[in-house]
Amino acid sequence: MELTMLMYLIPSLLMFACGVFGFITRRNLIAILISLELMLNSVDLNFVIFNRFLFPGELEGMFFTLFSIGIAAAETALAIAIIINIFRSVKNIDVKDITKLKF
Repeated sequence: MELTMLMYLIPSLLMFACGVFGFITRRNLIAILISLELMLNSVDLNFVIFNRFLFPGELEGMFFTLFSIGIAAAETALAIAIIINIFRSVKNIDVKDITKLKF
């Protein structure tokens, strides 16, 4: 593995680690969603890095990244809609208060 590839993979690893830490430690649903998006962006960065260094003349990694960004945008829109509905019924978006929605 080249040193230049490692220079790109280390920030991606740090982004993913920060996303996992935020996903595990946060109680606010919006903060959890942001952490999840940070992890998805880290994976997208890995797609581009490995495409560039393993197959320099081809664009498969770029296409996977664009597809992943589109899926992430749809997932974010759906998650925000769910969070808004939770806020309307509970008046709070903390994870511990979602148990109040049970029958």
